[in-house]
Amino acid sequence: MKETLEDLEKFAMDVIIHNRRGIRASMCRGLFWGLSLVYSRVVESRLLLYRERFVHDHHLGVPVISIGNLTVGGTGKTPVVELFAKELRDRGRRVAVLSRGYKSKRVVRPPWWKRFGKRLGITTYPSTPPRVVSKGESTVPLLDSHEAGDEPWMLAKNLPGVSVVVDRNRVKAGGYAIRELGADVLLLDDGLQYLKLKHRHDIVLVDRTAPFGTEYLLPRGTLREHPRNLKRASYIFITKSDGDSEDLIKRIRKYNRVAEIVECRHRAIHLVDINSGEILPLSALEGKYVGAISGIAVPESFESGLRKLGAKVEVTARFADHHRFEEGEVKQFVERCVRRDLHYIVTTEKDFVRFPNLPKYDVPICFMRVEIEIVKGREVFEKIMRVMCEPRPVPPGVLLHEPLRAL
Repeated sequence: MKETLEDLEKFAMDVIIHNRRGIRASMCRGLFWGLSLVYSRVVESRLLLYRERFVHDHHLGVPVISIGNLTVGGTGKTPVVELFAKELRDRGRRVAVLSRGYKSKRVVRPPWWKRFGKRLGITTYPSTPPRVVSKGESTVPLLDSHEAGDEPWMLAKNLPGVSVVVDRNRVKAGGYAIRELGADVLLLDDGLQYLKLKHRHDIVLVDRTAPFGTEYLLPRGTLREHPRNLKRASYIFITKSDGDSEDLIKRIRKYNRVAEIVECRHRAIHLVDINSGEILPLSALEGKYVGAISGIAVPESFESGLRKLGAKVEVTARFADHHRFEEGEVKQFVERCVRRDLHYIVTTEKDFVRFPNLPKYDVPICFMRVEIEIVKGREVFEKIMRVMCEPRPVPPGVLLHEPLRAL
């Protein structure tokens, strides 16, 4: 079943980005285009309902910083969340990251009639508590990556002193983080489209290499919203940039003339051997023959990054985004690399989280540790931090630790 769903996902993505040709692919693109018109109306109607207050968001009494994007995957959101969490933590804030735990193992929800009955007071069926991946007490996550989700697990491992809570209902997760974990600022991972929770700031990421994806909305393209909705951004971070984004900034200004802009890039720090935990310098790749295995939205970016470090990428394996690797798949790839007499096998940190427990092979397997580096607009980032760390009065009628009913 997993293979079938991933095959369908890969086929749909190949159709969207025109890697598939022929009559069947053309018919699918036509169908997707029609569906994207319906999707567009639904998105705009939903935004209108919240904007005109027909549907109300929830204020939890603490600052909520949303970090999200307009497109599906590939903007490098997780390292940006990590950067914000570290900075806020180091400036004395008690930070909790709220994530939906995409493709994580979900707890079975009660039947709809029991949930409906609970709202009417007919039944006392208890609501499922959020999944706590980290209470900020150590770098050992409380859940495995399958139950937590790969990105929350990675954040929990890399962010001592920061809580990580997973639930599809981020209002419930946020209330829990405030009451039980003492959080005084919430980071909403992938939160631009999550409107139930009131955002104090919207940080929107735009990928320098593909700013608005394929320029079409889902499912014809990779846009979740029309680019004009950049007007909701408080600040815009251009990722994968070397500080040369003038043309992109001009286009962004058509949609948002006031948001301040920061340019940043993903900087490789070092390699980590997954068996021994040994940290290797990036110079270890220079002139070496390597194999690259990944299951991310834009594998080309990872592979080109290896080449920029001087590696000779001889063998590659690309899987669907968030693919959970099985030992047989990795073993088969390793055997290919051994036959080619390669020096290293390299994967991403996010993919390593989804690897099974592996024996030690003849060729070392490493993951690349990556962090965000701001290349232009450091003063803007410092301003964001100052604003976020300023105490603000709680609005009248808002109880900071008042439990909220799960939606």
